[in-house]
Amino acid sequence: MFSYFKSPGKINQAYTVAFYNLENLFDTKDDPKTLDDDFTPKGKKNWHYKRYKRKLKKLGRVMVQLGTERSYHSPAIIGVVEVENESVLIDLVNTNNLKNEHYGIVHYDSPDERGIDVALLYKKELFELLHSETFALYLNAENGERDYTRDVLMVKGNLNGELVYILVNHWPSRRSGLDLTEEKRIKAAELVSEITYKIYNETEDAKIIIMGDFNDDPTSTSVKKHLVNDTFYNPMERLINTGNGTLNYKSTWHLFDQIIFSKNFISVQEEKHSFKYAEVFDKTFLKEWKGKYKGNPFRTFIGKWYQGGFSDHFPVYVYLKKN
Repeated sequence: MFSYFKSPGKINQAYTVAFYNLENLFDTKDDPKTLDDDFTPKGKKNWHYKRYKRKLKKLGRVMVQLGTERSYHSPAIIGVVEVENESVLIDLVNTNNLKNEHYGIVHYDSPDERGIDVALLYKKELFELLHSETFALYLNAENGERDYTRDVLMVKGNLNGELVYILVNHWPSRRSGLDLTEEKRIKAAELVSEITYKIYNETEDAKIIIMGDFNDDPTSTSVKKHLVNDTFYNPMERLINTGNGTLNYKSTWHLFDQIIFSKNFISVQEEKHSFKYAEVFDKTFLKEWKGKYKGNPFRTFIGKWYQGGFSDHFPVYVYLKKN
């Protein structure tokens, strides 16, 4: 039904929707309310202004390229996670590569203990912001106390005049083990499903884009069984089945970073956007070029050791064509 191979040249009326885990985009200031001490000049990671500015420059270089093989525009929409606050996003969109692209920012502080949030960047000439809000994910730790994590961000707006809803996610990690943490991601999937039901109650034929770092693959129980139902289509499942991945853990590739669509993006209608392609942006310059991590994402840190790279994730993006 769909093509996943490179097409020659650019496509008229093609617009890119992207997602990127920015791997700990912290400023250099200590926030006494969060566990950000490592990312300060005197912290364990020796995170100083020069390193911060270097990371911003690198990320801007990547983001402006997403989708430009087929689209005449930089991405219309970019969901991002692992950002500390609105200030780092302002610095990001004002880097040399992005400052002339005129991105707006949707950001809310989340209750995450490390102080990392989710956000949305949108190209003002292509997307009109109408409404945004966040939804809290309530989880319990082993001791019965609340386990604070990232909210789900919902953004409503007009993409080239067509109403769309975007949900940006960063689900709980696998750090404590896959089996011990799976239930948390299932609860996250159930929350997202509840939000989509709320949207459909407001707009019966709503067009919805769900994106994020799910810390699970397209074939995982949380995504496959609890999120992608008859109403949604996940093009990332095809990508992982053909060997694509966005991060590598213990020599195994995963595709935690995904963009999922309501199925009404598949039908071709006049003056509407339809889904065309889904891809992982894994250019050579984004990869480790030697050593045991050769081919993996060129990241900012490996443990406490500064590498000076981009992120431990590759970004993903999709093309929508306005018919």
